[in-house]
Amino acid sequence: MPEKHLSTQFDSELNTVSTRVMELGGLVESQVQQAIHALGQFNAEVAHKVIETEKRVNAMEVEIDRELSSIIARRQPTARDLRLLIAVSKSTANLERAGDEAEKMARMVLSIIQSGTPRNLPASELRVAADLASGLLRKALDAFARLDTVAAVSILKEDDLIDKEFDNFMRVLITYMMEDPRMISPSLDLLFLAKAIERVGDHAKNIAELIIYIVKGADVRHASIEEIESVLK
Repeated sequence: MPEKHLSTQFDSELNTVSTRVMELGGLVESQVQQAIHALGQFNAEVAHKVIETEKRVNAMEVEIDRELSSIIARRQPTARDLRLLIAVSKSTANLERAGDEAEKMARMVLSIIQSGTPRNLPASELRVAADLASGLLRKALDAFARLDTVAAVSILKEDDLIDKEFDNFMRVLITYMMEDPRMISPSLDLLFLAKAIERVGDHAKNIAELIIYIVKGADVRHASIEEIESVLK
């Protein structure tokens, strides 16, 4: 991912830590996909695997942060390289939080299964949003590996689709609970699950913004799409 530097050792260290971030991203992406599968099938075994994976995700985040701190302390990087290392650290944090959301999804699936009413819930309505969120995370990782700002902007635009799906699902779920108050408790689990899916998309969006920060040195976290596209011209 990083460009070549005068120090081949520094370049090697950057490549090593970038590879670790991609490994973490792959693990989190798999975790999210398994959580979606657990939801689609109401599969307790898969849900438990998602929860267990969180330990590995947390451990990898700590290892990457330790390595980044060591590089900064030993190399005292210049402005652009420091920007890259900061962005890598923030991306790692976003990946870990996306893993947290996958774990929440798995726990909500288990709660719904334990309630004994999974087949009566409108869980299938969440499939579009879940697939969008998983796909967005995959695209963010690919764009980060290539530092592709065009792909990053596309990701920022696509995140709006997940937000719209979440809003549509909220309306469906509210209507469902009004029609059958006995389903309010398991429906709330489904609501929290939907919010976790939306947050996975938000973390993918955050990574896309960090790509632009690395390449252009511009903080676009609160900028409109038009402003971001102007920065990239």
